[in-house]
Amino acid sequence: MNVSPIVESEFASTVMAVPPLARRADLSLDVAENQKLIRHIERGGVRTLLYGGNANFYHVAVSEYRELLDMLAESAGPDTRVIPAIGPDFGKMLDQARILAQTSYRTAMVLPLAGFTTSEGVEAGLERIADTAGIPLTLYIKSESYVDIDTLARLVDGGTLAAVKYAIVRENPADDPYLRRLLQSVNPARVVSGMGERPALIHVRDFGLAAWTTGSGCIASRSVAELLRAARESRAADAQRLYDAFMPLETLRDTISLIRVLHDAVTFSGIADMGAMLPLLSATPKEHHAAVRAAAQALLDFERSVVAESCDA
Repeated sequence: MNVSPIVESEFASTVMAVPPLARRADLSLDVAENQKLIRHIERGGVRTLLYGGNANFYHVAVSEYRELLDMLAESAGPDTRVIPAIGPDFGKMLDQARILAQTSYRTAMVLPLAGFTTSEGVEAGLERIADTAGIPLTLYIKSESYVDIDTLARLVDGGTLAAVKYAIVRENPADDPYLRRLLQSVNPARVVSGMGERPALIHVRDFGLAAWTTGSGCIASRSVAELLRAARESRAADAQRLYDAFMPLETLRDTISLIRVLHDAVTFSGIADMGAMLPLLSATPKEHHAAVRAAAQALLDFERSVVAESCDA
């Protein structure tokens, strides 16, 4: 695992993969299968692994947290940054921050909490958590009401936050006054699009965000790395071809379940067996399995074609 200090330019250097987490039938961690998925992602050139919603960190027991952190640190390659999630509530975050303080992790992502918060409370709480953990945090924003922009800017400027994962869904991602106001106060180099590939090109090209987080890119990591490169180099046709390959699986995730579909898609692809889904979530309904399997296999086939093209180049 990469344990070097985080620098601002790092966020634009790679797409952040957001993998599911493999567990056995008894819900214990499956080290071997998690390593298979990590190796696959790394072979594609993605160098940041963000373990959050897709890994169902919302329901991870604090009693398991240190074992989980150690497994991920030991499984990742030396050049791969691993960012674990904490929270979403203050009490769980505080217990996890004390554990993080004993490790070499350089940041952790705060999971979003709906309700029972105020901007002032979020500011005070995150400052305390960062101080306890001894590291800056990454904030996952899914609602305008979670924290106001002035407060968010203070948290970034004061060093409490290293980065922001922006994931407020808009019907038209190009029409986002809140994001435009946010970027007047927070350097876009520290803001990562947090909703997969669907808004990614608009967020990177039109808003100047550093990069994006990807679930489907766990299956097609070389393709998603190429998509970021094409977007950076303004190769519109190449970017569109790569982008289109992700949409069938992304559409299934959007319409059925972002987390559950990805968990099962990785298994159906044959890359690694993700096993049981940690409660309080459950597997994708069986009536959708054929569609998810087909989309996962099609994306993996596309990935193999991209790898072959790069080898021939």
